[in-house]
Amino acid sequence: MIDARRLRILRAVADHRTVTAAAAALYLTPSAVSQQLAALEQETGHRLVERGARGARLTAAGEILLTHANAVLAQLERAEAELADYGAGVAGTVTVAAFATGIGLVLAPAIAELTRTAPGIRVRVQDAEGDASVPMVLDRQVDVAVAVEYRGAPGDDDRRLTRVPLYSEPFDAVLPVGHRLAGQDHVAVADLAKDTWIGPYLGNPCHDVVVLACEYAGFEPLLEHSSDDFHAVVALAGAGAGVALVPRSALRGTGLGDVVVRPVEGVAPTRRVFAAVRQGAEGHPLIKPVLEALRAAAGPV
Repeated sequence: MIDARRLRILRAVADHRTVTAAAAALYLTPSAVSQQLAALEQETGHRLVERGARGARLTAAGEILLTHANAVLAQLERAEAELADYGAGVAGTVTVAAFATGIGLVLAPAIAELTRTAPGIRVRVQDAEGDASVPMVLDRQVDVAVAVEYRGAPGDDDRRLTRVPLYSEPFDAVLPVGHRLAGQDHVAVADLAKDTWIGPYLGNPCHDVVVLACEYAGFEPLLEHSSDDFHAVVALAGAGAGVALVPRSALRGTGLGDVVVRPVEGVAPTRRVFAAVRQGAEGHPLIKPVLEALRAAAGPV
């Protein structure tokens, strides 16, 4: 009989591509992961993982088993949810990973609402970049992710996750007050092709949005300065260090005295934010109210 705990290990190896990374995500040693994989291969009678210089990848048999593992693990999440519901004690802790702006915009208001409507639920918050929280959910480090769409993000059809759209917001152009385009009502990204740019580091989902917006406008931005802190990005723009595209909500509470903020002409680059849980967990009596509160705080999609 196949041990469901070993299915989680198989999925972690598939997600992280190396035994070492999977072990770190699961708080196990690499040797323990290897032993569990070997036991799973013995249980199934098939070689499931191939190791090489570039890491670990699933064999054809491993891919077949992974498809069933996703279904089995989702069903176990549903079973836990129904048992928790049966117990009727809606009291406990839900851990949510979210990026800084998302915490301020939807998570903090959701916590305030839950304090009134579900006082037995305690929300524990972990600050995580918009692309880091989904892997934390899959690795069972947190219960809910508030994440940003990014290249390579699991899609709506990913059987490991249930996604709830929260909100989308445009990026605005941030320019020094003395910039040649500061007097315009709107700014075309193409008109900034020769400027020096300030933007997030490679790996941050907003980096992808900025670079893609510039590519669509026909140029590669000269990213001279990098920071994942939008307050720092705005401060650098105010000092005349360059121009930037910044999500509109990230500009709230930011000192704008030395910059001008202008909407982007045409179709603006957009940040799309969603909540994600392991598939099957969306009905858990602790997690469901958190998702509903997040959705209510976000407002109409």
